[in-house]
Amino acid sequence: MDETAIYVYGIARDVPAEAVAGVRGVAGAPVATLDAEGLTAVVSRVSLAEFGEDALRRNLEHLDWLEATARAHDAVVDAVAEHGVIVPLGLATVYRSEDRARGALRERHDEFARALGRITGRTEWGVKMYADLAEAASREAAPAPADARPGTAYLRRRSAQRHDEEETRREILTLAGRVDDELCAIAATRRLHRPQDPQLSGERGWMILNAAYLVDDERAEDFRTAVARLAGTRPELRLQLTGPWAPYSFAAEEEAWTEY
Repeated sequence: MDETAIYVYGIARDVPAEAVAGVRGVAGAPVATLDAEGLTAVVSRVSLAEFGEDALRRNLEHLDWLEATARAHDAVVDAVAEHGVIVPLGLATVYRSEDRARGALRERHDEFARALGRITGRTEWGVKMYADLAEAASREAAPAPADARPGTAYLRRRSAQRHDEEETRREILTLAGRVDDELCAIAATRRLHRPQDPQLSGERGWMILNAAYLVDDERAEDFRTAVARLAGTRPELRLQLTGPWAPYSFAAEEEAWTEY
């Protein structure tokens, strides 16, 4: 018989039975709950052959496995979120036993209680900002004087192009800061993420803002309206709004859940 472990999707204060009834999680495992100190962990029992430390190290390198597991993880969080507030945990949070999972709930009770208070009545929205520097520079580039010799004209164009690109980059960074400031004025809080590699994101252009905003649900429409307005600031800039999401970016003060 395979050894098993406890996979944790997220933490809530109370999860009604209907929230997990019939729900299947990672690896098709049934979803259940564990209680401790007034908190409830949403869990599945999984095989160590697939979710043990060594197995995870291998599996996380396989994109198909990673995508399927992430989708299943998110689906469980979304299913529970329809019935109440849940603090979503990171992918592959695994404990060797129910007792150890309950022990972790007790040890981090105050942290998760604060997280639940922080996200109640709020939702995460993602905003990414892209810039097409080539388009911006071409719009602003000045032509060389008509009487310039070919070699001189080329050098002047190259010098002007470098100057225009640098100036455009500074202007765009300043504008990105203003966009972020306006959105922060609406949001309860914000987390900045690293810009994504274009090869991974599949997006063209320079990503100059990759942020998650935690927004009061009653201000969600204000936030969406602000993004739409700011998106039309300059033609070479593009804002991408995603969400609403479960508040992964604001789930905990630190991601300290590890297998033990």
